[in-house]
Parts: sequence; C-alpha cells; structure tokens
Amino acid sequence: MGGFRNTKMTKHFNKQDMKQRRRELRKNMTFCEKLVWTFLRKKQLQARFLRQYSIDHYVIDFYCPKLKLAVEIDGDYHEKPEQKIYDKERQSYLENFGITFVRIKNDELLGNPDLAFGRIEQAVKKLTSH
Repeated sequence: MGGFRNTKMTKHFNKQDMKQRRRELRKNMTFCEKLVWTFLRKKQLQARFLRQYSIDHYVIDFYCPKLKLAVEIDGDYHEKPEQKIYDKERQSYLENFGITFVRIKNDELLGNPDLAFGRIEQAVKKLTSH
C-alpha cells in the first residue's frame, strides 16, 4: 500500500529515525523555548506551529508547515564561531526547502518579549498575505 508515509515529503520531514531525538528535545525545552511555545499555543496567529520538527537530520525549534516558517531560539552557545558556521550552513540547507526563518536570541526574548513575539507575528502576517 502506498499511503502518506511513502510520499516525497516524508523523505525529508519528521523522519522516523529522528523521532526519539524530537521527543527528547520536547521533554527538555529551555525556559525561553517554553516562553515561545506558550505564546505560539495561546496566540491566535492564523498558523499552527509544531515543536521540535525535523527536516532530514536537523531539528527546528518551532515550525509552521502551512507557512514554511521556522522559529529558532538561540542561546549563548550560538555566539561561538563554530556554532555560527554550523547555524549558517543548517539554515541555508533548510531554506532550500522554501523555509523562512525567524531567529530570536534568548537575551532579546528575555529583555523585550513583546518585541520578540512581534517579530514572529510580522513573519506570519507577511507569509499569510501572499
């Protein structure tokens, strides 16, 4: 039987071999990730977000499949030179799937959550207006 699991999308998206990793990340969310998840769940953004969504061997913090919008929460370790290189390569790879990114630093979120959440809202509005 064919079924959805054999479609082209599942060759890249939320693959079974990443299921345990996604589950671990959902169980061990950072404080900032929890803040954003609370916002995304309660806010009426005309978009449904999923936590810890995988595309190939990469896991996105929050992803809206309908809009192809990824929201990444970046802690201090994202400032390390080797992590910046990895993040740039990772984002470039995922952008090849037509995904738009909103990256929010922990400091930004903690310092001005309304501004950080506003950036997500703006991205949703922009992508829903197309």
